[in-house]
Amino acid sequence: MPSNAVLVVIGGLPGTGKTTLSRLLAARIRAVHLRVDTIEQALVRSGLARHPVGPAGYVVGYALAEEHLRQGLTVIAESVNPLAVTRDSWRDVGVRAGVPVVEVEVICSDPAEHRHRVTSRSVDIPGLPLPDWQQVRRRDYEPWNREHIVLDTAGDEPEESLNSLLHQLDRLRLLARDGLPGTW
Repeated sequence: MPSNAVLVVIGGLPGTGKTTLSRLLAARIRAVHLRVDTIEQALVRSGLARHPVGPAGYVVGYALAEEHLRQGLTVIAESVNPLAVTRDSWRDVGVRAGVPVVEVEVICSDPAEHRHRVTSRSVDIPGLPLPDWQQVRRRDYEPWNREHIVLDTAGDEPEESLNSLLHQLDRLRLLARDGLPGTW
């Protein structure tokens, strides 16, 4: 039986709204939400790693995503996803599982709003160190090198950003009905 599973990869700098958007999307479409921050903090709590964790959190995320996708579940994979190699690895997970992959880069184009988000947010994963504004600004973050959805959350309420993303995902579904590959 063919699966309707999709891998939605959501990336972007800290404070852009990735987690909020991922949670809302997962609830709306009844998908699994895999958050690399949660995985990394679990590794730290286990005593197997210290911050920064390095690639281990992503590697665990890739394995979990592939397992869920093979079960026919849609997965929202959320992380900063700062490097082309991590983005390629998520795409490879979808290819191995035989499901479409949609990549979403979340940005906040208003520097003042972005800074306020970074400096005013609270930790939602006990023990997870949050970066300060200077760390976010200095973060290595390679430009995306292929077509993807860019979602600017500046000035939007979370539900508005979700509706914008759902609209863009719906457009991809229409393309799929026309037989174009690489979409859902």
